Amino acid sequence: MQEWHGDDIDSEDITLEAENNEPPKGGDCEKKVAKLKSELEKVIAEKQENLDGWQRAKADYVNLLKRSSEEAKASELKGKINAVEVLLPAFDSLERAKEHGEVPEGFAAIARQLESAFAGLELEEIGEVDTAFDPALHEAFGQDAVESPERDEVLTAVLEKGWRVGETVIRPAKVRVGQYKN
Repeated sequence: MQEWHGDDIDSEDITLEAENNEPPKGGDCEKKVAKLKSELEKVIAEKQENLDGWQRAKADYVNLLKRSSEEAKASELKGKINAVEVLLPAFDSLERAKEHGEVPEGFAAIARQLESAFAGLELEEIGEVDTAFDPALHEAFGQDAVESPERDEVLTAVLEKGWRVGETVIRPAKVRVGQYKN
């Protein structure tokens, strides 16, 4: 598409014919050409204004789509976090009972269902013994003496598992951390 500008127009580009087949008078031609140039410049300016407005509207629409998508993802994450926070105490109780061998057969099936539901929510456990202490993921509840500098600032015990969804920590792991002393 070719873009026209008002200064692209010369009076030689326009030919005028009289309506009654008489040759136009010299002064009339120049007035008509000037009037046409003026009208054309107005139309070109209006076209550019409409194009600019359409481009702004399109950019606003694209930004709205992006923002809506981000808000939907944030709402989904918030829903997952709320669901997990409600279910975690029951899950922790079942986990402690399993560790002590006190889970009747019927409750073991419920524990498996909860584990499956947490996996479906992309819930990830935080806190493993022998991993480096990370204050963003772990909450230290004490220190244990260790015999080598390699074990300094390494988890020695996990008191309560932590959980996260993606990069969002729902609950930090409660841990004990190794401390090396010479």
